[in-house]
Amino acid sequence: MLLSEDNKLTNSYYEASISRPAASPALAGNLNADVCIVGGGLAGLSAALELAERGFSVDLLEANRVGWGASGRNGGQALVGFAADDAIESQLSTEDARRAWHITVEGLQLLRQRMTAHEIDCDFVPGYMSLAVNKRKAQALSAWTEHVARAYDYEMEPIAVTDIGGWIASERFHSGAYDSNSGHLHPLKYCLGLAAAARAAGVQIFEGSPVLDVQRGDKPLIKTHDGAVSCRYAVLAGNVYLNEYGNCVAPELAPRIMPVGTYIIATEPMAKERADALIKQRIAVCDTNFVLDYFRLTADHRMLFGGRVSYSTTTPPDLLSSMRRRMLAVFPQLADVAVSHAWGGFVDITMNRAPDFGRLGDNIYYLQGFSGHGLVLSGMAGKLAAQAIAGQAERFDLMARIKHHPFPGGALMRTPALVLGMLYYQIKDLL
Repeated sequence: MLLSEDNKLTNSYYEASISRPAASPALAGNLNADVCIVGGGLAGLSAALELAERGFSVDLLEANRVGWGASGRNGGQALVGFAADDAIESQLSTEDARRAWHITVEGLQLLRQRMTAHEIDCDFVPGYMSLAVNKRKAQALSAWTEHVARAYDYEMEPIAVTDIGGWIASERFHSGAYDSNSGHLHPLKYCLGLAAAARAAGVQIFEGSPVLDVQRGDKPLIKTHDGAVSCRYAVLAGNVYLNEYGNCVAPELAPRIMPVGTYIIATEPMAKERADALIKQRIAVCDTNFVLDYFRLTADHRMLFGGRVSYSTTTPPDLLSSMRRRMLAVFPQLADVAVSHAWGGFVDITMNRAPDFGRLGDNIYYLQGFSGHGLVLSGMAGKLAAQAIAGQAERFDLMARIKHHPFPGGALMRTPALVLGMLYYQIKDLL
């Protein structure tokens, strides 16, 4: 199934607010490397940087430009934890579930360390709050934060119904929880900074080089249209785009994830004082609905508001106006502020919303299924794959133990089935 990309990339505020370096050349001819990485997003770049720093020779193949997919288009919320805990807690022991959770905590530390070590200026702002829209959802949020504190020793500050007005200038929310450790950033700036660090460490990055075939064996051969890389190990980090260009890359992985479109708008800049008044300390915000809204303020004082999902892989025809309505339901006081950008992209959702890491044979690793929590976890995914290749596989194997099932219905029916399932959850959000 080919994904409809329409004009999303050129409408991105992130693309409009940066100046990209000149494109790296496409792969031409045959090369040999210790490791070949497929995918120039955060997971692939993280693995490349880690491996190069360990002395491996690394070639990275990106079908488009570095950060072209979800890594450079997402909401910019850098959060600890997973999209859902049920699968992890039901499949792993209490201690192993705790270790898995703290891998995400380390992921946020890794992100901050890399920003400092490689001087990546990506507008990072600490702080995040999760908000409930009614009393029932507030009770569920409170139970979850208490569980996280008890099970993982990770504390969040409760925001009472009497205090919510001091945190956000919106009447939509009942109460919430504040996490001082998580935060938000400009994801494309961070991704491009990571790519620059990888290049400086010796990684060869080839853009405009979609992988058409992966020949498996003792020395995998990764083929593009005009070249090939022979390697000892491969890391497949293409997520929903992995099999878009060649049917023989890893067809067994495609049924384990579903491409789900998610969309974002950015307003025109506001006066700094007006922006400051909307959200306390300009922290990141997300509600607790299943089909959720997430939003934050940018460094140049815009409201960046995300939400709405599409399961048909096509862009909603009324994207800008429908997203603006969602924003005004939270901040009606922004009715006079124009929307300057609207864009979207696909996240890779698993059935159980737990990450899907593993091996194909002994020497091909794959990283996918971040389910909307990839900004932090993708960095650790790359680090764990690099550690495993270097002979320290304990933590990678911990995550690889999480079992996954393909989406029901096969290639033809899984999207309609998901649409019906998500309609059920949308109705629940309204109750």
